[in-house]
Amino acid sequence: MAANATTLIVAKGSKLTVFSMASDQPDDDTLAAHMLGPTGNLRAPTIRTGDTLLVGFNEDAYAEHL
Repeated sequence: MAANATTLIVAKGSKLTVFSMASDQPDDDTLAAHMLGPTGNLRAPTIRTGDTLLVGFNEDAYAEHL
């Protein structure tokens, strides 16, 4: 899922982490550490809009990309 996106935005609380998948793709362990919650499941909500993948909820990020 993340490999097909050009931008990955991960929200954990109020903290946002942005990955540029096109130019500087992180390794699988880094992606898993950011995209998976404490139970090992994908953080919710997860939404793909265009070439951007939003993981977790951050109101500002959603307002900007949706």
